[in-house]
Amino acid sequence: MSQKTIIAPSVLSADFSRLGEEVEAVCRAGADWIHLDVMDGHFVPNITFGPPVIKAIRNRTDKVFDCHLMIEPVDAFLSAFADAGCDIVTVHAEATTHLDRSLQAIRDLGCKAGVSLNPSTPETVIEYVLDRLDLVLLMTVNPGFGGQAFIPAVVDKVARIKAMIGNRPIVIEIDGGVTPETAPLVARAGADILVAGSAVFKGGADAYAGNIAALRHAADNATRPLVQNER
Repeated sequence: MSQKTIIAPSVLSADFSRLGEEVEAVCRAGADWIHLDVMDGHFVPNITFGPPVIKAIRNRTDKVFDCHLMIEPVDAFLSAFADAGCDIVTVHAEATTHLDRSLQAIRDLGCKAGVSLNPSTPETVIEYVLDRLDLVLLMTVNPGFGGQAFIPAVVDKVARIKAMIGNRPIVIEIDGGVTPETAPLVARAGADILVAGSAVFKGGADAYAGNIAALRHAADNATRPLVQNER
């Protein structure tokens, strides 16, 4: 795990008519991961894309493909997303009946396993699957659409999950309403990865590097130790 905050632009906010080029552009601009929001119009009120689209853009970068499945049911589709080239596959605790089984299936496919929690879902639902986890994704908006306002109550949940994880090699990812103003809140609480759509893709390709740098600077500054003359 790098000491710097990982920035994972969500292609949900990219120009879908130029998706491959958009992926290359944000990678050149400093993106660490590419975040793939998969929605089914059932678990969430929107439809985005599936394995064929992910497979089509996989050759545009060697960056981590971080796949967030907002679909129900989920187990039957895990192998398709692994085959499409996803490195991390995250499922919603609310969308699977047997969470432990789903997480183990992801690992058996050779991917890292993540679990996502909606804002109103208590963190206790993951207490007994921590040994199956590589990543916890906390929604700071209600899933389904980009551009929503950040829900501040989730900041305390980040801190509680950080304490629950302890020394386990599990990272915390934040998705929803991430901006240079909200990034410090979750970074101080223990977040390692920031997913950002609108905040990265606004302004066109010439602005991507500055947008990513602003997010990283805001998050990293919030967690760096104070030197003596800053106290």
